[in-house]
Amino acid sequence: MKTIDELLSEGVAGRRVFVRADLNVPLDGTTITDDGRIRAVVPTVRALAEAGARVVVASHLGRPKGTPDPAFSLAPAAARLGELLGADVAFATDTVGESATATVDGLADGQVAVIENLRFNAGETSKDDAERGAFADRLAALADAYVGDGFGAVHRKHASVFDLPARLPHYAGYLIATEVGVLRKLTDDVKRPYVVALGGAKVSDKLAVIDQLLGKADRILIGGGMAYTFLKAQGHEIGTSLVQEDQVPAVREYLERAGKNGVELLVPVDTLVAAEFPDMKSKAPADPATVAADAMPAGRMGLDIGPATSALYASKLADAGTVFWNGPMGVFEHPDYAEGTKAVAQALIDSPGFTVVGGGDSAAAVRTLGFDEQAFGHISTGGGASLEYLEGKTLPGLAALED
Repeated sequence: MKTIDELLSEGVAGRRVFVRADLNVPLDGTTITDDGRIRAVVPTVRALAEAGARVVVASHLGRPKGTPDPAFSLAPAAARLGELLGADVAFATDTVGESATATVDGLADGQVAVIENLRFNAGETSKDDAERGAFADRLAALADAYVGDGFGAVHRKHASVFDLPARLPHYAGYLIATEVGVLRKLTDDVKRPYVVALGGAKVSDKLAVIDQLLGKADRILIGGGMAYTFLKAQGHEIGTSLVQEDQVPAVREYLERAGKNGVELLVPVDTLVAAEFPDMKSKAPADPATVAADAMPAGRMGLDIGPATSALYASKLADAGTVFWNGPMGVFEHPDYAEGTKAVAQALIDSPGFTVVGGGDSAAAVRTLGFDEQAFGHISTGGGASLEYLEGKTLPGLAALED
C-alpha cells in the first residue's frame, strides 16, 4: 500500500488530487455537533495543499436515497473544513455535474474544494458493478491521483471507495495509515491482558466480532442495550429493556464457549432502570433506580450499567495491556444515564495499556462527556470498519489501495 508520503515525494504541485474523506458528521439542522471526523482528515488535506496540489475532497453524509436531499448536504462540513484549515474551501453543489467540473477547474495550486454528498448519486452505493463503475469514471475525470483517507467507509464496496482507486494512481492518507497500524496492534501484536468492552444497542452488530474475540481476548465486558440480550440468555427478567430475542440462542452459546475457552465474559451485575425512555430533547431529570441485574422489575427498562458494574469493569481494565472499546454502556446522551460510560472511559484513561476507542458512538461519547482525547491511545473514526477488521473481513476500501 503506497502512502501519501510517496505521492508527495513524487510532486503534486498543479496536480488534482481526489481525497476520499469521511465527513459523515452528526448534524442538528445545519449545525455540526461533533467535528471529529473532519479534524481527522485535516493533516492529509493540509499536506497536499501546502505542497501545491489542487485538492478535491469528497465524502458521503447520512443515507440519502441516491438523489439530492438538502438535509444531507456537505455544505456545513465544507465550511468547517475551511475553518480548520484557515483557508477558503470552495464547494460544488453537485458530485460530477457542471458545478463540480467548474469548481475543480477553478482551483489554483494549493486550493481545496469539497464536492457535494457522493450518495446524492445512485451510482455511489449501487450493487451493480457497471453503474458503480460509470460513476467512478466520472469522478476519475476530476482528478489525476487518488488518496483514500475515509476510514469510516473502507468496509463499503462503494464507487468512491472501491472502484475509483483502480482508475487513478492511488495512495493511503495519513488517517488510514494510522488506523491500520493501530488495528494491527489489536490483531497481530497484542499486549496482554487484552480486554474488550462492547456496548451499544444491538447485539447482532457485535456477534461476529465476539465470535472472533472468544479466541483472542482475555476479558470481554458487555454493556449498553445489548447487555439485556445477554441477561435474557442467562434466564433473567429484563422488563421492557431492549432485547433481540432471535439472538438469545447465539448469545447463550457464546457464554458457554467463553467458559470453555477461559475467557472472562462479564455482563452487568446491576443496572439503572426507569419506567420509560428519557426525554432526549429537554434532558429533563429522569427517575432511575439501581437494581441487581437478576432482580429487574417486569415493568421497567434498563438504561445504563449500575455503579457496582462500573466498579467491576474498572477493576478488569486496571491491569490491561491492550484495550478496545466499542459502544457506550448506556444512554450517555442523557446525564442521568451517562455514569457507566464515563466510568469505562475513565478506566481506559487510567489503564497502563494501549487503549483504542473504536469509533462511532464511543468516540462521540468521549467528546460529549468532556474527556481529553489525547488521554487515549487512539480514537478511531470508523466504528463499523474497526469491527469488521477485527472480525477478519477483507475491507474493500483497503483492498483497493493495495498494489
